[in-house]
Amino acid sequence: MTKNILVGQSGGPTAVINASLYGVIAEGMNHLDEIDHVYGMVHGLEGFLKDDYMDLSEELTQKELELLKLTPAAYLGSCRYKLPSDLTAPTYPTVFEKLEALNIGYFFYIGGNDSMDTVSKLSRYGAQIGSSIRFVGIPKTIDNDLFLTDHTPGYGSAAKYVASTVREIALDAAAYHQPAVTVIELMGRHAGWLTAASVLARKDKGDNPLLIYLPESGFDFKSFARDLSAALQTQPNVVVCVSEGICDSSGRLICEYNDEAKLDNFGHKMLTGCGKVLENFVHNHFGIKARSVELNVCQRCSALISSAADIEEASLAGSFGVRAALSGATGKMVAFERTCDTPYTMDCSLVDVNQVCNREKPFPAQWITGHGTDVGQDFIRYALPLIQGEAAHPMKDGLPVYARRKPSGPQPYDASSSSATSVPG
Repeated sequence: MTKNILVGQSGGPTAVINASLYGVIAEGMNHLDEIDHVYGMVHGLEGFLKDDYMDLSEELTQKELELLKLTPAAYLGSCRYKLPSDLTAPTYPTVFEKLEALNIGYFFYIGGNDSMDTVSKLSRYGAQIGSSIRFVGIPKTIDNDLFLTDHTPGYGSAAKYVASTVREIALDAAAYHQPAVTVIELMGRHAGWLTAASVLARKDKGDNPLLIYLPESGFDFKSFARDLSAALQTQPNVVVCVSEGICDSSGRLICEYNDEAKLDNFGHKMLTGCGKVLENFVHNHFGIKARSVELNVCQRCSALISSAADIEEASLAGSFGVRAALSGATGKMVAFERTCDTPYTMDCSLVDVNQVCNREKPFPAQWITGHGTDVGQDFIRYALPLIQGEAAHPMKDGLPVYARRKPSGPQPYDASSSSATSVPG
Protein backbone atom coordinates (compact mmCIF):
# COMPACT_ATOMS: atom_id res chain seq x y z
CA MET A 1 0.00 0.00 0.00
CA THR A 2 1.30 3.44 -0.89
CA LYS A 3 2.17 5.90 1.87
CA ASN A 4 2.80 9.64 2.10
CA ILE A 5 5.86 11.72 2.95
CA LEU A 6 5.90 14.46 5.57
CA VAL A 7 8.82 16.90 5.55
CA GLY A 8 9.60 19.90 7.72
CA GLN A 9 12.29 22.49 8.33
CA SER A 10 13.52 23.53 11.76
CA GLY A 11 16.02 25.87 13.40
CA GLY A 12 17.91 28.67 11.69
CA PRO A 13 17.53 28.77 7.89
CA THR A 14 20.46 28.59 5.46
CA ALA A 15 21.01 29.60 1.87
CA VAL A 16 20.54 25.98 0.74
CA ILE A 17 18.00 24.47 3.18
CA ASN A 18 15.39 24.62 0.42
CA ALA A 19 17.71 22.66 -1.87
CA SER A 20 17.38 19.77 0.60
CA LEU A 21 13.61 20.28 0.56
CA TYR A 22 13.78 20.16 -3.24
CA GLY A 23 15.68 16.87 -3.00
CA VAL A 24 13.03 15.32 -0.75
CA ILE A 25 10.11 16.48 -2.92
CA ALA A 26 11.68 15.59 -6.27
CA GLU A 27 12.82 12.16 -5.10
CA GLY A 28 9.48 11.44 -3.47
CA MET A 29 7.64 12.28 -6.68
CA ASN A 30 9.93 9.89 -8.54
CA HIS A 31 8.45 6.98 -6.57
CA LEU A 32 4.76 7.21 -7.43
CA ASP A 33 4.43 3.46 -6.97
CA GLU A 34 5.26 3.92 -3.27
CA ILE A 35 4.42 7.58 -2.53
CA ASP A 36 1.04 9.27 -3.02
CA HIS A 37 1.67 12.74 -1.60
CA VAL A 38 4.55 14.80 -0.27
CA TYR A 39 3.22 16.96 2.55
CA GLY A 40 5.13 19.86 4.10
CA MET A 41 4.81 20.98 7.70
CA VAL A 42 4.34 24.74 7.85
CA HIS A 43 6.60 26.00 10.66
CA GLY A 44 7.90 22.56 11.45
CA LEU A 45 6.52 20.19 14.02
CA GLU A 46 5.06 23.09 15.98
CA GLY A 47 2.89 24.02 13.00
CA PHE A 48 2.01 20.40 12.28
CA LEU A 49 0.61 20.02 15.79
CA LYS A 50 -1.75 22.84 14.84
CA ASP A 51 -2.69 21.02 11.62
CA ASP A 52 -0.76 23.52 9.51
CA TYR A 53 0.62 21.69 6.49
CA MET A 54 0.46 21.77 2.69
CA ASP A 55 0.52 19.28 -0.17
CA LEU A 56 3.81 20.07 -1.88
CA SER A 57 3.34 17.46 -4.59
CA GLU A 58 0.09 19.15 -5.67
CA GLU A 59 0.69 22.84 -4.94
CA LEU A 60 4.17 23.27 -6.46
CA THR A 61 4.55 23.51 -10.23
CA GLN A 62 7.70 22.09 -11.81
CA LYS A 63 8.96 25.63 -12.38
CA GLU A 64 8.40 26.53 -8.73
CA LEU A 65 10.10 23.32 -7.64
CA GLU A 66 13.21 24.14 -9.67
CA LEU A 67 13.19 27.71 -8.31
CA LEU A 68 13.00 26.30 -4.78
CA LYS A 69 16.46 24.82 -5.21
CA LEU A 70 17.95 28.34 -5.44
CA THR A 71 15.76 30.03 -2.83
CA PRO A 72 17.22 30.96 0.60
CA ALA A 73 15.49 30.86 4.00
CA ALA A 74 12.93 28.20 4.95
CA TYR A 75 10.22 27.90 2.29
CA LEU A 76 7.95 25.98 4.67
CA GLY A 77 8.75 28.23 7.60
CA SER A 78 10.78 27.12 10.59
CA CYS A 79 10.38 26.73 14.34
CA ARG A 80 12.39 26.14 17.49
CA TYR A 81 10.14 23.57 19.11
CA LYS A 82 11.52 21.04 21.59
CA LEU A 83 9.70 17.79 22.22
CA PRO A 84 9.44 16.60 25.85
CA SER A 85 12.29 14.42 27.09
CA ASP A 86 9.73 12.12 28.68
CA LEU A 87 8.44 9.82 25.93
CA THR A 88 5.30 9.17 27.97
CA ALA A 89 4.23 12.80 27.53
CA PRO A 90 0.84 13.24 25.81
CA THR A 91 2.48 15.13 22.93
CA TYR A 92 3.70 11.89 21.36
CA PRO A 93 0.33 10.12 20.93
CA THR A 94 -1.01 13.37 19.48
CA VAL A 95 1.80 13.56 16.92
CA PHE A 96 1.39 9.94 15.86
CA GLU A 97 -2.39 10.21 15.60
CA LYS A 98 -1.91 13.11 13.19
CA LEU A 99 0.72 11.16 11.24
CA GLU A 100 -1.56 8.15 10.92
CA ALA A 101 -4.49 10.35 9.85
CA LEU A 102 -2.40 11.57 6.89
CA ASN A 103 -1.19 8.04 6.10
CA ILE A 104 2.42 9.14 6.65
CA GLY A 105 4.99 6.44 6.09
CA TYR A 106 8.11 8.59 5.92
CA PHE A 107 9.03 11.60 8.08
CA PHE A 108 11.95 13.89 7.19
CA TYR A 109 13.20 16.78 9.30
CA ILE A 110 15.76 19.19 7.86
CA GLY A 111 17.78 20.87 10.59
CA GLY A 112 20.66 20.90 13.04
CA ASN A 113 21.34 19.55 16.53
CA ASP A 114 17.92 20.27 18.01
CA SER A 115 16.16 18.98 14.89
CA MET A 116 18.07 15.71 15.12
CA ASP A 117 16.85 15.53 18.73
CA THR A 118 13.30 15.61 17.36
CA VAL A 119 14.07 12.80 14.90
CA SER A 120 15.65 10.78 17.71
CA LYS A 121 12.65 11.14 20.03
CA LEU A 122 10.03 10.42 17.39
CA SER A 123 11.87 7.37 16.09
CA ARG A 124 12.35 6.00 19.62
CA TYR A 125 8.70 6.55 20.48
CA GLY A 126 7.68 4.97 17.19
CA ALA A 127 9.78 1.91 18.01
CA GLN A 128 8.11 1.65 21.43
CA ILE A 129 4.61 1.54 19.98
CA GLY A 130 5.53 -0.59 16.96
CA SER A 131 4.89 2.12 14.39
CA SER A 132 5.98 1.46 10.80
CA ILE A 133 6.71 5.16 10.16
CA ARG A 134 10.34 5.80 9.26
CA PHE A 135 12.13 8.89 10.59
CA VAL A 136 15.21 10.36 8.88
CA GLY A 137 17.10 13.57 9.62
CA ILE A 138 18.49 15.71 6.80
CA PRO A 139 21.44 17.76 8.16
CA LYS A 140 21.49 21.53 7.97
CA THR A 141 23.56 24.15 9.77
CA ILE A 142 25.93 26.94 8.84
CA ASP A 143 27.76 26.19 12.11
CA ASN A 144 29.11 22.90 10.66
CA ASP A 145 29.03 21.40 14.14
CA LEU A 146 27.12 18.14 13.61
CA PHE A 147 28.92 14.96 14.61
CA LEU A 148 29.60 12.01 12.29
CA THR A 149 29.54 14.02 9.07
CA ASP A 150 32.47 15.62 7.24
CA HIS A 151 30.47 18.83 6.84
CA THR A 152 26.88 20.02 6.69
CA PRO A 153 24.76 21.53 3.93
CA GLY A 154 24.64 25.28 4.43
CA TYR A 155 28.19 25.61 5.69
CA GLY A 156 29.84 25.93 2.28
CA SER A 157 27.61 28.82 1.22
CA ALA A 158 27.95 30.61 4.56
CA ALA A 159 31.74 30.15 4.46
CA LYS A 160 31.82 31.55 0.93
CA TYR A 161 29.79 34.56 2.04
CA VAL A 162 32.05 35.17 5.05
CA ALA A 163 35.26 34.90 3.03
CA SER A 164 33.94 37.16 0.25
CA THR A 165 32.53 39.79 2.60
CA VAL A 166 35.60 39.87 4.83
CA ARG A 167 37.77 40.33 1.73
CA GLU A 168 35.62 43.30 0.67
CA ILE A 169 35.67 44.82 4.16
CA ALA A 170 39.46 44.42 4.26
CA LEU A 171 39.81 46.28 0.97
CA ASP A 172 37.57 49.05 2.28
CA ALA A 173 39.55 49.29 5.52
CA ALA A 174 42.79 49.66 3.59
CA ALA A 175 41.58 52.82 1.83
CA TYR A 176 42.93 55.13 4.55
CA HIS A 177 46.43 55.49 5.98
CA GLN A 178 45.42 56.43 9.55
CA PRO A 179 45.67 53.58 12.08
CA ALA A 180 42.31 51.85 12.50
CA VAL A 181 40.90 48.50 13.59
CA THR A 182 37.82 46.77 12.21
CA VAL A 183 36.34 43.98 14.32
CA ILE A 184 34.05 41.58 12.43
CA GLU A 185 31.73 39.51 14.63
CA LEU A 186 30.67 36.22 13.06
CA MET A 187 28.24 33.49 14.04
CA GLY A 188 29.52 30.60 16.13
CA ARG A 189 28.25 29.81 19.62
CA HIS A 190 30.68 27.10 20.68
CA ALA A 191 32.28 26.06 17.39
CA GLY A 192 34.49 28.33 15.29
CA TRP A 193 33.95 26.76 11.87
CA LEU A 194 32.29 29.81 10.33
CA THR A 195 34.73 32.35 11.75
CA ALA A 196 37.60 30.17 10.55
CA ALA A 197 36.31 30.69 7.00
CA SER A 198 37.46 34.31 7.22
CA VAL A 199 41.00 33.04 6.62
CA LEU A 200 39.92 32.30 3.04
CA ALA A 201 39.60 36.06 2.50
CA ARG A 202 43.38 36.39 2.30
CA LYS A 203 44.79 36.55 -1.19
CA ASP A 204 48.44 36.78 -0.15
CA LYS A 205 50.47 36.18 2.98
CA GLY A 206 50.06 39.06 5.42
CA ASP A 207 46.62 40.04 4.14
CA ASN A 208 43.74 40.84 6.48
CA PRO A 209 42.23 39.48 8.61
CA LEU A 210 45.45 39.51 10.64
CA LEU A 211 43.80 38.10 13.77
CA ILE A 212 41.14 35.37 14.07
CA TYR A 213 39.66 34.26 17.40
CA LEU A 214 37.52 31.14 17.80
CA PRO A 215 35.48 29.89 20.80
CA GLU A 216 37.80 26.87 21.08
CA SER A 217 40.63 29.15 22.28
CA GLY A 218 40.27 31.16 25.49
CA PHE A 219 40.24 34.91 24.88
CA ASP A 220 42.44 37.15 27.02
CA PHE A 221 42.32 40.95 26.78
CA LYS A 222 46.00 41.39 27.65
CA SER A 223 47.03 38.92 24.96
CA PHE A 224 44.64 40.58 22.53
CA ALA A 225 46.21 43.98 23.20
CA ARG A 226 49.68 42.51 22.65
CA ASP A 227 48.68 40.70 19.44
CA LEU A 228 46.89 43.75 18.08
CA SER A 229 49.84 46.01 18.88
CA ALA A 230 52.12 43.68 16.91
CA ALA A 231 49.66 43.59 14.00
CA LEU A 232 49.49 47.38 13.88
CA GLN A 233 53.25 47.45 13.44
CA THR A 234 52.88 45.58 10.14
CA GLN A 235 50.11 47.75 8.66
CA PRO A 236 47.94 50.63 9.87
CA ASN A 237 44.58 49.02 9.12
CA VAL A 238 43.91 45.76 10.90
CA VAL A 239 40.87 43.51 10.50
CA VAL A 240 40.05 41.18 13.39
CA CYS A 241 37.51 38.36 13.02
CA VAL A 242 35.87 36.91 16.14
CA SER A 243 33.21 34.30 16.88
CA GLU A 244 30.19 35.58 18.77
CA GLY A 245 30.80 32.91 21.43
CA ILE A 246 34.39 33.71 22.44
CA CYS A 247 34.98 33.53 26.20
CA ASP A 248 37.61 34.66 28.67
CA SER A 249 39.64 32.21 30.78
CA SER A 250 36.86 31.98 33.38
CA GLY A 251 34.32 30.94 30.75
CA ARG A 252 32.53 34.27 30.76
CA LEU A 253 31.29 35.26 27.33
CA ILE A 254 32.92 38.42 26.00
CA CYS A 255 29.49 39.60 24.89
CA GLU A 256 28.39 39.42 28.54
CA TYR A 257 30.72 42.32 29.29
CA ASN A 258 27.88 44.32 27.75
CA ASP A 259 25.31 42.34 29.77
CA GLU A 260 23.37 41.59 26.59
CA ALA A 261 23.27 37.78 26.62
CA LYS A 262 19.72 36.55 27.14
CA LEU A 263 18.20 33.06 26.85
CA ASP A 264 16.18 31.57 23.99
CA ASN A 265 13.49 28.88 24.27
CA PHE A 266 16.09 26.13 24.46
CA GLY A 267 18.00 27.81 27.29
CA HIS A 268 20.81 28.82 24.93
CA LYS A 269 22.35 32.24 25.48
CA MET A 270 21.45 34.65 22.70
CA LEU A 271 24.88 35.90 21.75
CA THR A 272 25.49 39.36 20.43
CA GLY A 273 27.78 42.24 21.15
CA CYS A 274 31.32 40.87 21.56
CA GLY A 275 32.39 42.91 18.53
CA LYS A 276 31.15 46.09 20.20
CA VAL A 277 32.97 45.17 23.42
CA LEU A 278 36.22 44.77 21.49
CA GLU A 279 35.59 47.94 19.50
CA ASN A 280 35.34 49.92 22.76
CA PHE A 281 38.39 48.17 24.17
CA VAL A 282 40.51 49.07 21.14
CA HIS A 283 39.35 52.67 21.17
CA ASN A 284 40.01 53.10 24.90
CA HIS A 285 43.28 51.14 25.02
CA PHE A 286 44.92 52.37 21.81
CA GLY A 287 43.17 55.68 21.24
CA ILE A 288 42.68 54.95 17.54
CA LYS A 289 39.69 54.64 15.26
CA ALA A 290 37.81 51.38 15.77
CA ARG A 291 34.60 49.98 14.35
CA SER A 292 32.73 46.72 14.73
CA VAL A 293 30.70 44.95 12.06
CA GLU A 294 28.21 42.18 12.89
CA LEU A 295 27.34 40.20 9.76
CA ASN A 296 24.41 38.57 11.56
CA VAL A 297 21.76 36.74 9.49
CA CYS A 298 23.36 37.74 6.18
CA GLN A 299 25.72 34.81 6.76
CA ARG A 300 22.86 32.35 6.38
CA CYS A 301 20.46 34.04 3.97
CA SER A 302 22.68 35.37 1.18
CA ALA A 303 21.82 33.13 -1.78
CA LEU A 304 23.31 35.12 -4.65
CA ILE A 305 26.79 34.18 -3.49
CA SER A 306 25.91 30.63 -2.47
CA SER A 307 28.23 27.77 -3.34
CA ALA A 308 27.13 25.62 -6.27
CA ALA A 309 28.79 22.64 -4.60
CA ASP A 310 26.74 23.31 -1.45
CA ILE A 311 23.48 23.53 -3.40
CA GLU A 312 24.08 20.21 -5.12
CA GLU A 313 25.13 18.45 -1.92
CA ALA A 314 22.11 19.81 -0.03
CA SER A 315 19.81 18.48 -2.74
CA LEU A 316 21.64 15.16 -2.72
CA ALA A 317 21.16 14.85 1.04
CA GLY A 318 17.39 15.19 0.62
CA SER A 319 17.09 12.69 -2.22
CA PHE A 320 19.42 10.19 -0.51
CA GLY A 321 17.34 10.43 2.65
CA VAL A 322 14.18 9.52 0.75
CA ARG A 323 15.80 6.52 -0.94
CA ALA A 324 17.19 5.38 2.41
CA ALA A 325 13.79 5.59 4.10
CA LEU A 326 12.13 3.71 1.26
CA SER A 327 14.76 1.01 1.78
CA GLY A 328 13.82 0.68 5.45
CA ALA A 329 16.06 3.18 7.27
CA THR A 330 14.72 4.92 10.37
CA GLY A 331 16.31 6.71 13.33
CA LYS A 332 19.10 7.84 11.02
CA MET A 333 20.69 11.07 9.78
CA VAL A 334 22.15 11.51 6.33
CA ALA A 335 25.90 12.16 6.58
CA PHE A 336 28.67 13.17 4.17
CA GLU A 337 31.85 11.10 3.83
CA ARG A 338 34.79 12.76 2.09
CA THR A 339 36.36 10.11 -0.11
CA CYS A 340 39.10 12.23 -1.68
CA ASP A 341 40.60 15.70 -1.20
CA THR A 342 42.16 16.13 -4.65
CA PRO A 343 40.01 15.99 -6.64
CA TYR A 344 37.33 16.47 -4.00
CA THR A 345 34.72 13.72 -3.87
CA MET A 346 32.14 12.71 -1.28
CA ASP A 347 29.52 10.04 -0.67
CA CYS A 348 26.33 10.05 1.37
CA SER A 349 25.88 7.57 4.20
CA LEU A 350 23.61 7.02 7.20
CA VAL A 351 24.54 7.47 10.86
CA ASP A 352 22.62 6.81 14.08
CA VAL A 353 20.77 10.04 14.85
CA ASN A 354 21.05 9.27 18.58
CA GLN A 355 24.81 9.69 18.30
CA VAL A 356 24.43 13.08 16.61
CA CYS A 357 21.74 14.98 18.52
CA ASN A 358 22.58 17.24 21.46
CA ARG A 359 26.30 17.20 20.67
CA GLU A 360 28.51 19.80 19.01
CA LYS A 361 31.58 19.10 16.89
CA PRO A 362 34.29 21.61 17.81
CA PHE A 363 36.78 23.11 15.40
CA PRO A 364 39.92 20.89 15.49
CA ALA A 365 42.45 22.25 17.97
CA GLN A 366 45.33 21.22 15.69
CA TRP A 367 44.00 23.55 12.99
CA ILE A 368 44.27 26.60 15.28
CA THR A 369 47.64 28.36 14.93
CA GLY A 370 49.36 31.56 16.03
CA HIS A 371 48.78 30.82 19.73
CA GLY A 372 45.03 31.04 19.20
CA THR A 373 45.03 33.96 16.74
CA ASP A 374 44.99 32.22 13.36
CA VAL A 375 43.87 29.21 11.33
CA GLY A 376 46.21 26.88 9.48
CA GLN A 377 46.55 25.37 6.03
CA ASP A 378 44.79 22.12 6.97
CA PHE A 379 41.52 24.00 7.35
CA ILE A 380 42.03 25.81 4.05
CA ARG A 381 42.45 22.46 2.26
CA TYR A 382 39.31 21.22 4.01
CA ALA A 383 37.15 24.26 3.23
CA LEU A 384 38.10 25.27 -0.30
CA PRO A 385 36.21 22.47 -2.08
CA LEU A 386 33.02 23.40 -0.20
CA ILE A 387 32.83 26.96 -1.55
CA GLN A 388 33.36 26.22 -5.23
CA GLY A 389 31.04 27.29 -8.03
CA GLU A 390 28.24 29.80 -8.47
CA ALA A 391 24.67 29.02 -9.43
CA ALA A 392 22.92 30.86 -12.27
CA HIS A 393 20.10 32.65 -10.47
CA PRO A 394 17.05 33.78 -12.45
CA MET A 395 16.73 37.56 -12.32
CA LYS A 396 13.96 40.07 -12.98
CA ASP A 397 14.31 43.85 -12.98
CA GLY A 398 17.85 43.44 -11.70
CA LEU A 399 16.81 41.39 -8.66
CA PRO A 400 16.84 37.64 -7.93
CA VAL A 401 13.62 35.67 -8.29
CA TYR A 402 12.82 33.29 -5.44
CA ALA A 403 10.09 30.79 -4.66
CA ARG A 404 7.64 32.02 -2.06
CA ARG A 405 4.99 30.10 -0.17
CA LYS A 406 1.53 31.60 -0.35
CA PRO A 407 0.55 32.88 3.11
CA SER A 408 -2.24 30.95 4.81
CA GLY A 409 -2.94 33.47 7.57
CA PRO A 410 -3.58 37.23 7.49
CA GLN A 411 -2.52 38.85 4.24
CA PRO A 412 0.61 41.03 4.17
CA TYR A 413 0.17 44.75 4.79
CA ASP A 414 -0.03 46.72 1.56
CA ALA A 415 1.15 50.29 2.07
CA SER A 416 -0.15 51.34 -1.35
CA SER A 417 -3.73 50.58 -0.31
CA SER A 418 -3.63 52.65 2.89
CA SER A 419 -3.51 56.36 3.54
CA ALA A 420 -1.55 58.04 6.28
CA THR A 421 -4.76 59.07 8.01
CA SER A 422 -5.95 55.46 8.30
CA VAL A 423 -2.97 54.31 10.34
CA PRO A 424 -3.78 54.11 14.06
CA GLY A 425 -1.93 56.60 16.22
